[in-house]
Amino acid sequence: MRGFVGKGPKRVARLDRFLVGAVSRQPQGDHDVFFRRLSAAATKGKLWFGIAGVMAAFPGKPRRAALHGVLALGVASGVTNVIFKRVLPRRRPLPEHLPLFRFVNPQPTSSSMPSGHSASAVAFAVGVGIVSPAIGVALAPIAAGVAYSRVHTGAHWPSDVVLGSALGAGAAWATRKWWPARPPEPTPRRTPAEAPAIHDGEGLSIGVNVMGGSYTPETGELLREIFPKAYIQEISEGEDIAGEMEAAATRPGTVALGVWGGDGTVGTAAAAAVEHSLPLLVLPGGTLNHFARDLGTSSIDDAIEAVTKGLAASVDLGHVVVQRGLPDMPETSELAMLNTASVGVYPNLVRRRERLQPAMGKPLAGVVASLRTFGVNSPTTLLVDGVKHKLWILYMGRGRFYPSDHAPLRRPVLDDGVFDLRMITADEPFARARLLWAVVTGTVSASKVTHLTEATEVTVEAVGQPLVLAVDGEPKPGVRSATFRVKQGELRVYSPLPAE
Repeated sequence: MRGFVGKGPKRVARLDRFLVGAVSRQPQGDHDVFFRRLSAAATKGKLWFGIAGVMAAFPGKPRRAALHGVLALGVASGVTNVIFKRVLPRRRPLPEHLPLFRFVNPQPTSSSMPSGHSASAVAFAVGVGIVSPAIGVALAPIAAGVAYSRVHTGAHWPSDVVLGSALGAGAAWATRKWWPARPPEPTPRRTPAEAPAIHDGEGLSIGVNVMGGSYTPETGELLREIFPKAYIQEISEGEDIAGEMEAAATRPGTVALGVWGGDGTVGTAAAAAVEHSLPLLVLPGGTLNHFARDLGTSSIDDAIEAVTKGLAASVDLGHVVVQRGLPDMPETSELAMLNTASVGVYPNLVRRRERLQPAMGKPLAGVVASLRTFGVNSPTTLLVDGVKHKLWILYMGRGRFYPSDHAPLRRPVLDDGVFDLRMITADEPFARARLLWAVVTGTVSASKVTHLTEATEVTVEAVGQPLVLAVDGEPKPGVRSATFRVKQGELRVYSPLPAE
């Protein structure tokens, strides 16, 4: 045990020899094969990665627990092998300390102190247990068996296993705030609003954007079959969508305005519906249908149920005043905002995430997309409510979105009266490194580069070159400034969601 006794307590060395002697006196049996195979299965984390893979197949808490366990394992393995094995050199037990049928061959060549297998085993089990105590308890005997197997096979002294286990538990505890469990989201609900029940389309005018992502010639036939008495206006490429929606809304006898298209088209229709005090029927016909999803009308059947029963919701609307052109000759326009607005790399992040999501799933796709986006892009300088910032993302949701990080996905409530403002800035020292670290550890919402606030009015101004402002997925180049205001309960929309 040279290299340890002279530096460490002799009592520990004597206790190690005593315990190894007790193990060596055990009779030969099937348990020798079991512990040898268990030890080999845990080499390089194979056992734990396999268990994590099974857990990841179950969404929710098991998947989050698996992720946290793997993160803790990675930290424990790095600390043990890169740091402690170098500063605490120690010889492993020799063949004379254990019977040959029990002694592992070949012996590892790295330092015996501390046990990397034990560190990884305890880190994974404790890391999983922090998120899911029940699964952690189930894994505890396996982790203990792996730790003991290192003594049983002569790979380590007992004190190596104790220190390794302590390091593993410490790694799990240190990472307890990484990828934390998300707080519960509100149950999706609506505030009821008055709207006529329409069964055959009489009084319904529908604007159909034929350039929408899912439009086919059969789409028009389907709509005419569902709503035989409705007026259906197909809007082709190059036509004025706002003008066509205005014409549909003002058609004599119209009591409700319908729209088939993506979120940008729906926003244009919403402005016309508000202008003429009409309820809006959203038919999910675009590449992205975030507003329809939040309404509960992700399918035509959902929309039909709502309009035939007269189920409608009162929804807040964002009002955006945009200034373009030269500072002394501004051009002002107004937009309706249903979902989100952004400046910076957010649109690139979303596109990457949605491209990767089918193969990777949402969590991993979000991490990979974020690392690629923030790793290669540069921040933008602008004024937000008069304060100068360098930032990668300014994201504004019309309503509170969940989760509270840089890639929100869901909005359960549509009339909470606020903008959900999120900024990821480059104002702080080592901002890019901090951001990438927060992405890897799932702590973006708690990072110093992330600023989460709520507001009812926000002003964004360009510094130097004009901005590209995206509203509901539609890019608006050449923007000098934009002012956002919430108009509470401005829009009535057919929705089958339960009333509050």
